[in-house]
Amino acid sequence: MFTYIIKRILYAIPILIGVNLITFILFFMVNSPDDMARAQLGAKQVTPQLILSWKEEKGYDKPLFFNSNVEGMKTVTDTLFVQESIKLFTFNFGYSDSNRDIGSDIQERMIPSLSIALPTFIISLITNISLSLLLVLFRGSTLDTSMMIIAVMIMSISGLFYIIAGQVLFSKMWHWVPISGYESGWGAIKFILLPVLIGVFSGIGSGVRWYRSIFLEQVNQDYVRTARAKGLSEVDVLFGHVLRNGMLPILTGVVVVIPILFMGSLIMESFFGIPGLGSYTIDAINAQDFAIVKAMVFLGSVLYILGLILTDISYTLFDPRIKLS
Repeated sequence: MFTYIIKRILYAIPILIGVNLITFILFFMVNSPDDMARAQLGAKQVTPQLILSWKEEKGYDKPLFFNSNVEGMKTVTDTLFVQESIKLFTFNFGYSDSNRDIGSDIQERMIPSLSIALPTFIISLITNISLSLLLVLFRGSTLDTSMMIIAVMIMSISGLFYIIAGQVLFSKMWHWVPISGYESGWGAIKFILLPVLIGVFSGIGSGVRWYRSIFLEQVNQDYVRTARAKGLSEVDVLFGHVLRNGMLPILTGVVVVIPILFMGSLIMESFFGIPGLGSYTIDAINAQDFAIVKAMVFLGSVLYILGLILTDISYTLFDPRIKLS
């Protein structure tokens, strides 16, 4: 197990380097350091000297990938890409282009993101699996057909529609919850209630269809027919055998999501004014703050790889026949 984890970590290094490389290329294809300086300085009359001073202060005066002004290894190491990548791999996110401590911002904004992501994840998981088992129990019936039609309809509508409709109905018309904002402590409940409900409802369609297909595949297996032949009821078969044996494919989509929950929802947080990591990333993109953008992309990649490793480990816990090597 330990050897496997070390191998996966070593495999992750070139992946993270590649992700970081693509981030640099895509960002600087759209934005130049001069554009970033003008956006951060915010003055109408920005002189070339002010731009040069800002780039020198932030390190954007260095070449991106190849430094022809030096010799030897420094032609590669004394570049913006290598210098910033070294900091990222040591999880030293430094300061944003607007002089904010990125590490402190991440710690502060992680809680609002988790306050939405965790309840949405847990409630969605329980709801989708429960509805899927119900449909498998009554498979082929009118209930099954009707729910599948409704699920496809829910999937076919954009998530933005649910957000806007929810704000109009529950906030503007009925005044049940605030339309946007956030408070710390227990006061946050009234602000996160609507985003959580919308997140759960908008994901029911795809979630129920996916879990239903997993359970239907298990229903036709030999061990299920054997269980029925022993006199077990259909409910006992579903919860005692089908659910347990369907956990492996479910883990693929569940465990990998857990580490990246705190990254937040870009759209949900932006529309509801939640000061989480999702809105933090969107604001950084709009402000052309490359320091935050590269930090969030790198952190998201690390967490996703961690999720994949946890998924493989969880396989061995649910199925001892699986060996990691």
